[in-house]
Amino acid sequence: MKCQLCSKPATVHFTKIVNKQKTEVHLCQGCAEKQHFLTPGEMSLSAVLQSLIGQHVGGQAEELSRLTCPTCGIKYMEFRAEGRLGCPADYAVFKTGLEPILERVHRATRHVGKIPRRSRAPARDEADLLALRQKLRRAIECEEFEEAARLRDLIRHEEASDESG
Repeated sequence: MKCQLCSKPATVHFTKIVNKQKTEVHLCQGCAEKQHFLTPGEMSLSAVLQSLIGQHVGGQAEELSRLTCPTCGIKYMEFRAEGRLGCPADYAVFKTGLEPILERVHRATRHVGKIPRRSRAPARDEADLLALRQKLRRAIECEEFEEAARLRDLIRHEEASDESG
């Protein structure tokens, strides 16, 4: 997309909605600064993250500033400055500071991911098969042989469909 004023590549995009009327402005960095849409350096990732983090953990900032991850050694203030975590353990260590941010940004605090429609989820299939095998074992122990036979056939069917798919 090109700048609406000078035809350079647009890097600043504003969308304004007033009384259900949507107005979009696409400008290059230089034209955005000339038009006073932003001050130089205002749109850096670090500045946006600082604003977002400060907004959600204001009262806990002192407590969080003392936290350090025992696994990777990153301090909460380093995360706050850089906007990057050091390792998966940081999610647990900095939980109180991260949850409000994740809730605001992602509308959730737990990642659920996506699975393509055409593919099967091998991990989920394995878990399902394991659960079926446990039910089969319980049915045999309780001498529920009709249920055990049904479960055995279901397991065979699932295993066969996994091999063919």
